[in-house]
Amino acid sequence: MSTPAEKEAAVDPQTVMPDAEQLLRPMPAPTARVLEGERVRLEPLRAEHAEGLAEAVRDGELWRIPYATHIPRPEAMAAGVEATLVKAAAGQIIAWAVILRGRDGAADRVVGQTTFLNIARADRRLEIGSTFLSASTHGTGVNAEVKLLLLTEAFERLGCLRVELRTHHLNAASRRAIERLGATQEGILRAHRILPDGSLRHTVVYAILADEWRGVRALLEQRLGR
Repeated sequence: MSTPAEKEAAVDPQTVMPDAEQLLRPMPAPTARVLEGERVRLEPLRAEHAEGLAEAVRDGELWRIPYATHIPRPEAMAAGVEATLVKAAAGQIIAWAVILRGRDGAADRVVGQTTFLNIARADRRLEIGSTFLSASTHGTGVNAEVKLLLLTEAFERLGCLRVELRTHHLNAASRRAIERLGATQEGILRAHRILPDGSLRHTVVYAILADEWRGVRALLEQRLGR
């Protein structure tokens, strides 16, 4: 539930052009809180999630996927989670573990991780990134629901005007997934990052704006059969 301060600071996501007074109020600081969906639950990342995340990346050997440079190997997952938590404690990111709800008596299980990063409260924008999901969840609607939860949080609780998604220019699967969300490709940042193997990453930038959110939400809900 939003606090009175958050309600006062939020910009109506259905407003195409908020007035200057609204725009000059910084958006509320994003917080790590549980986000509940029908298929998945996003839990604020904790050290205890490391074991489940190690199993999640073994499903499809995600660290071997070309251009997925931010995914730790299973034996490095605890250190990776610790590093992420340090950034979260410094207010640089908001990190969640993705929990798949068990069905037919099966237990809930950790299937991935996602974050808010590059948070700019004064400009009312942030990026959704550093996301990975077990290979067995691909094509099942899990990614769509994760993005629905995150985008709802960004636009409807925080009052974002802009949400970015970025990926490696050669990561065709990631680009297709982002485009299926209804995000618009805005450009490519050439020679944007030097990767650990010494190669250069050209970063493709996508974004969804507040006045596009209603249509994007309807598209995601349709994909999820709602």
